[in-house]
Parts: sequence; structure tokens; C-alpha cells
Amino acid sequence: MKPIVYTRAQALPEILKQRIVILDGAMGTMIQRFKLDEAQYRGARFADFPHDVKGNNELLSLTRPDVIRDIHEGYLAAGADLVETNTFGATTVAQADYGMEHLVREMNYESARLARQACDKYSTPDKPRYVAGALGPTPKTASISPDVNDPGARNVSFEELRVAYYDQTQALVEGGADVLLVETIFDTLNAKAALFAIDEYFEASGERLPIMISGTVTDASGRILSGQTVTAFWHSVRHARPLSIGLNCALGAALMRPYIQELNRVATDTFISCYPNAGLPNPMSDTGFDETPEITSRLVHEFAAEGLVNIVGGCCGTTPDHIGAIANAVAPVKTRNFWSAYAQAN
Repeated sequence: MKPIVYTRAQALPEILKQRIVILDGAMGTMIQRFKLDEAQYRGARFADFPHDVKGNNELLSLTRPDVIRDIHEGYLAAGADLVETNTFGATTVAQADYGMEHLVREMNYESARLARQACDKYSTPDKPRYVAGALGPTPKTASISPDVNDPGARNVSFEELRVAYYDQTQALVEGGADVLLVETIFDTLNAKAALFAIDEYFEASGERLPIMISGTVTDASGRILSGQTVTAFWHSVRHARPLSIGLNCALGAALMRPYIQELNRVATDTFISCYPNAGLPNPMSDTGFDETPEITSRLVHEFAAEGLVNIVGGCCGTTPDHIGAIANAVAPVKTRNFWSAYAQAN
């Protein structure tokens, strides 16, 4: 099989062979700290918009770019190598909830541009920083019926998802993304639509960026919401030849451990990422989650010491303090090595 030639982030695979790479932490958690009200979400441009928009975090890339830039720079200052764009819900499927489908291209482009500016500001020859264009799962699922009385019902089609993800991919790349991150996958069919759209865009544009894929195990069953085990999930998406496969969200590191171990056993020809929540939800905490930076970083260090991971970061409830602590905790630890055995076997 021929190696993939990337048009961006060409040095990233080699960096991943040398050390554990640091992904950023939660965007939503940090936005909540600004305590923005409806008027601040709207800004002057959307003052008369007919629907409520508070909670539409992707809109802030247009109305409060200073907030998003500040969050990116906070994670970069903490040591992040990879920064995710503020585009988790920036698809026509997700933005339909706010009546803002027409803004999707601008949201993605501007979000990528903001992350690009922040990464360029913090990049050095010894520590380049990369923009990960985030493609979230959408609030709809192609595999599961929204109606318990009609198992065959669906509220979104593969084709609708494909078109939405193609438009998102194009704007992210044009805005300056180095990597594409298909993340928080609870439905493998949704992810397949995203991967199909990405491949379509690569063929049409001549670009070929590294792809990161991250699924979400929703509970102690060890399965994603659409029913697949971690092993089955990997075999369903490995055709995309991702730079990395991993898990994020839903669980803290302690509960995620057996599933990262399983992924380590089966994904023998790619890098592995892990960015857990900061433990369990806790409304009494400043971040809304249980774990302090010290606890999360200790748990992630254990993953690294066991040789399970190449990329680590944080999801819900994590902050720059968490990412800084994680970066320090894994810095002395060797990155997971799969390529030597893989090369011998092939």
C-alpha cells in the first residue's frame, strides 16, 4: 500500500513518532466562563435575528472572535500542539436548530482562520502548532430511529450528511486547517458520511490532509451509541487510512481506560488519540466536572506510561490548566510505538 502524501502538516507523522502530541481541551467549557448573554451572542450584526441564538457557540466566531481567539491562545500557551476549530456544530444539519444554515460556510472559514492566526502566533521551528478542523457528529443520527414506535424512521439521510460535511470540509481547508478531525462519533454511519465527503473533497481539490477519527463510548457497555464495540468501530473506519484513531467525551479517563486498551490491541497500523472528559459531571465544580488538572493529568500519564497513546488532550470540563498539567505529565514518557512491529509484519 502506497504511503499517503499530505499537502499540509507533513511533519506531523514524524513528530508523533518522536513524542506524545498534545491536543487542546474543551471549547464549550471555556466559552461558559465568559458568561455571555443573548445580546453578546448576537452582536450588532444579528441584533434583530428572529430566533434565540444563545448557546450557538459556533456563531461566536463571527460575533465574538476575541473570545474564540483568547481560548485558542490559552491552550497554546499551556502547551497544545493541536488546536481544534470552533466548528463542532457548524454544519447545516446542526445549525438548522437556530435557523442559521446560511452561515455555515462563513462560520467554518472564520473559525479556521482564527485558529490559524493563533497557531501561527505560537509556532516555532522547534514546536510547530497545527489547526485541527473539527467535524462534529450533528444532533441527528442516520442509524437510529427518533421514534420508538417506528424503528425504520430516520430524521436525516446519508446524502444530507454527506453534503453538509463536504461544505464544512471545504470551508475548513480554505480557512487554514492542517488536519481534519472527525470527532465525538456516536453513530458510525454519520462518520462514514463525513469520511466519504472528505475523500470527495480531496479528489476534487487535490488537497490531502491528515484525518483524525475519534469515537465516543457512551457507557459501561463499551459500545458507541449505534451499537458497535470499539473493535468493530475501528474496522468500520480504517479504510479512510486515518493518521489517528481514538476516543473522546462521555467518559472520564478512569472509565475510558479499558476501551483505549482495546483500541491499542486492534489499531496496529495507526496512531492513537485519547481526550477524555474531566471525570463525571459535577454542577458544584467551576468547570462543571469532577476532576482537577492534577487528577486528569495523573490518569492520562498512566495511559502514556502503559504505551497506549500518541495524542492526548481533554474534552468536556477541561481547561488550559488541565492541558498544561497533561503536557507536563506526559513529556518524559515515550510515545506509543506501533510502526516497528507493523513494518516487520508487512
